Amino acid sequence: MWRKRRKEGETEKNIKWQKGEVRKEDLWVRDGKILNPEKLFFDEEGFADHKVDCGSKIIAPGFIDVQINGGYGMDFSQASSDIRGGVALVAKKILEHGVTSFCPTLVTSPPEIYHKVIPELKVQDGGPEGAGVLGIHLEGPFISEEKRGAHPPKFLRTFKAGGVADLMETYGSLDNVAMVTLAPELANSAAAIRELSGRGIAVSLGHSTADLSQAEEAVKNGAIFITHLFNAMLPFHHRDPGIVGLLTSDHIPPVEAALEAASLHPAQLLGISHRKGTLEYGTDADFVVLDDTLTVRETYIAGQQVWKK
Repeated sequence: MWRKRRKEGETEKNIKWQKGEVRKEDLWVRDGKILNPEKLFFDEEGFADHKVDCGSKIIAPGFIDVQINGGYGMDFSQASSDIRGGVALVAKKILEHGVTSFCPTLVTSPPEIYHKVIPELKVQDGGPEGAGVLGIHLEGPFISEEKRGAHPPKFLRTFKAGGVADLMETYGSLDNVAMVTLAPELANSAAAIRELSGRGIAVSLGHSTADLSQAEEAVKNGAIFITHLFNAMLPFHHRDPGIVGLLTSDHIPPVEAALEAASLHPAQLLGISHRKGTLEYGTDADFVVLDDTLTVRETYIAGQQVWKK
């Protein structure tokens, strides 16, 4: 059931939704935030006047994608004449996939590309015009040549200047950067990891030949994530499991695990789970409506429907 008081902007849904588990509950929204209905009922003695019955569909937090390199004919690593327009196009298109916020991602590029593109990619809220931009993900160029994958080898770099200076020389600016993927086995990477973490930028390990001890040292210095696990890194081995050895196993039901992997986990990675990635009271009302096959039927940002199948 969906109820919306147009004067105060209150919304309710009475369907199954995901909050660590799938359960039957109502979801209320006011002023773009998830509302605790007890506050409305008992403190304000109010109600909602618009309701929509979603039947047996599932409401889940909006999906957060921390690695989108482009799409729909756009490549974020290319300094086009309309960089912002390209991001806006992708932001609009991904609404149909339930993505309510994302990180435009640049792969290994020469410094002049970073210096031109990074200032053009601004953090911004989502809405009917498209998913929100949470910040930039810089995947490279401080990665292993052996595990570079599709990254152009001529643009790979090392931390030859000591770490911090290399970051600024290469990227030009770290404004609006949310995440950096690097290889922790590179000399002087520890200083770079500490600098990035100190700025609130998530450091992810990837495209790397690091062994377990090097990966653990990176974690001690502030690394918190692994970019495309099992790809472009040493395979798991019983004598030295490499970066993969950082993982532990939790027994989580598959549906809940999938929904959390698409929402809560990336929010935790970026340090924004207090406002996104969940349906907790007080968080942003970014959510999706899914059918029994987990196909996205509707997408909402700040409680407003921005896409419907």
